[in-house]
Amino acid sequence: MIALTDRGLLLGDGLFETLLAVDGQVRHLEAHLDRMASGCAVLGLPVLDREQARDLVLAAPDKAGLTAGRAAVRLTLTAGSGGRGLDRPEAPACVLFAAAAPAPPAGAPASAILASVRRNEGSPASRLKTLAYLDNVLARAQARNAGADEALMLDNQGRLACASAGNLFWLDGDVLATPALDCGVLAGLARGRVMDAAARLGLKVREVHAGIEALAGADAAFLTNSLTGVRPLVSLDGRALGVDPRVAALADALA
Repeated sequence: MIALTDRGLLLGDGLFETLLAVDGQVRHLEAHLDRMASGCAVLGLPVLDREQARDLVLAAPDKAGLTAGRAAVRLTLTAGSGGRGLDRPEAPACVLFAAAAPAPPAGAPASAILASVRRNEGSPASRLKTLAYLDNVLARAQARNAGADEALMLDNQGRLACASAGNLFWLDGDVLATPALDCGVLAGLARGRVMDAAARLGLKVREVHAGIEALAGADAAFLTNSLTGVRPLVSLDGRALGVDPRVAALADALA
């Protein structure tokens, strides 16, 4: 049970990770725990109890009856209860819990719109998986209302940042480009694996500052996250985007 005074509930004070489990086997668990532990350090939270977190994640698919097929396991950490208003207690007692649900299919093509909601690149939270995800919720709602699958978000300087639930890449000749982290971008784990795979495939990987016009001339674009892997971006605001076989090659390298 979560207390009605929990800071994660009241203030979004906490972190989460979403992990893929296939036939009950959790993928890239230690990398996800590394990122949550780093987020705790940035937010000034106590050191992550990795053993407890690991046990919760590994038990979640079985508890949800999802030991066959694909499951999304969400690990949530809150700053616990205590403190008045914004101020945390001197020694926060964090709360950890995990749950599993059916995962979406991998690699499904996506249509997107450009959202009016912006990423706040000046906030440390923009580069962490914090519980304060309302901007992403609003961006995704704009996409759904427009009949699209996803929303692309710019930062406050008008630079490409990410999707509401994933990192953005595009191919331009022999260059694989992705927005730089200082555009308010989460260092996605799938993002890192795609960048490694691209280098092995002979592509030049560039972290860039670019406007929406960069996608107009791109050979192809795609989105990544830990659940869906590489997801081809087939249209933006109703305009078809390019198709390139190298996207499928990157998806295969990530599988």
